[in-house]
Parts: sequence; C-alpha cells; structure tokens
Amino acid sequence: MHGWLRRLGPLCFLILAFPVILGIPATAIAQDLPPLPADIKRHGLLRVGVNCDYPPDGFVDQSGRPAGIEVDLARQIAAYAFGRPDRIDVICVSAANRIPWLVGRRLDLVLATFSINEERARQIAFSAPYAWGVSDMLVAADGPLGRLDDLGGKTVIVIRGTWQVGWFERNLPEATLLPLDTVSEGLQALLQGRGAGFAHDQAVLQALGNKNPRVRLLGEPYQLGHRGAGMRQQEPEWVAYVDAAIARARRDRIVERSVRRFVEPAQVDAALAAWDLATAPAQVR
Repeated sequence: MHGWLRRLGPLCFLILAFPVILGIPATAIAQDLPPLPADIKRHGLLRVGVNCDYPPDGFVDQSGRPAGIEVDLARQIAAYAFGRPDRIDVICVSAANRIPWLVGRRLDLVLATFSINEERARQIAFSAPYAWGVSDMLVAADGPLGRLDDLGGKTVIVIRGTWQVGWFERNLPEATLLPLDTVSEGLQALLQGRGAGFAHDQAVLQALGNKNPRVRLLGEPYQLGHRGAGMRQQEPEWVAYVDAAIARARRDRIVERSVRRFVEPAQVDAALAAWDLATAPAQVR
C-alpha cells in the first residue's frame, strides 16, 4: 500500500444503520466520540454529498429520496452528532463536482464511493479507508471483446472525475475516452454503440449486467482501490470525529444490516467482502 495511504490512519470497515434499529439512543452513542467541531455543531445539521445513481451504496428510491448503504452511514453520523438521523441535508453529487462543492463549503462530508488516491489527497482530507473495490469493463453481450488489450484503438466510455480515466490514460493510451457525467449516461452510450466498452467500478457494472441481457462484464479486473470519506483539509478535529464515528459503526456491526437491506441475496457475500479490507486481492492489473 502507498505510504500516503498508510498515513491516513488505521484501516476501518463500515457497518451502519439508524440507532433506533439497534435500540441504542443516539445521544448515548455520541458520548464515546470526540467532541463535535464547533463549526459543524453551529450548523445544527450535517451536509453530506452522496451518490444518487450508484446502487446499492447511493441511489434515489421509489419515494424520490436518497437511499443506500452510504446514505444510511451519513444519517448514522448525523445521529451521532445531533441525536437524530434526520438532522442532515443529503445532497446528490457527481464525480466531477464533489471536490469543488466540498472545498467550497457547500458540503461538510462526502460519502460517495470516494476512492482515495494521491491526486485527491492533495486537495482534500480522507478518513481511514473503509472499503475496497476494483474496476472492470462492460461490453456488448454479443461482441468479440475478450480482454482489456482488445480496446486499443477503440472508444471507452468513462465517468468524469473517476479513477478509470487516469488508469486508461496511463495504461492504454491508444484507447479514445468518451467522458460522461453519470452511470446511467454511460450505460445508455454503450447500448447506443457510442463506445466499445464502459469502464467503471466492478460492483456497479456487475449490477448493470445482471439486469441487462444486452451487455456483459469483461471479467478482467484492474486498479485496486480503497474508499474513504472526503472532508476538507486543515480540519483535523472533524476528520478525527468521522473516523471515530465510522469505527463505532463498525463495532456495532451495522453495515452488514444495511448491505442485507439493499443488496440482492445472491450478491450479499460479495458486497460484505468489499467492506472487509482483509479480503482485498493482493494485486490486480
């Protein structure tokens, strides 16, 4: 693991849900956490950026409200901080706007499948890593592509601001990148034949492939990464609070309940493994 990643703190896994589910009063839970920073406390609520097109971690449910594993985590942290899980402003973000909105103080925290890398760590602060993932490629089900190297000279669909962009620029520069803003736009572009493949996180692509017979997963994972919560730099008290809140949620084994709530039964074991850093592969391409 890179030295800059080790310096972020001890490895943590998330487990979350609302205090009422556990039967534990939020005010009692918060007593064993560090002091809430005055700036956060003054607002009286938590402003959190989440994914709204990335099930099961963050999406919009049938009622039109953000839902998902990381959305539950955001509400749990709000409950720790303010005694109630509804003391929160949940804001949909994209890979392109989450850092500007965080730095510009529109957000206090980002919980949006935020992969930790050196470039981002120069702009913002991260919590200790809490989950891992790899990238893969979605391609046409009846197409001839069998490996990543087959994409040389072809168009690859990517989402702006994601780590797949940099990976292809470094490792397969002969591919032409088609940057889009959302996962739904990426899938639509692939179905329209605007690209030979759609590069994104394997877990998301697997879910898309399971629901759409016109596409399939290439099955050649690349670029192992770790996920963390994003915060502004020069706010060490807030970073310490979030780290402690995530660690407490892990001890309460809440993430497992959230995973079982939002993940298809056949995929639960794989989803739980992604929240356990000890199960991450030693190396991928």
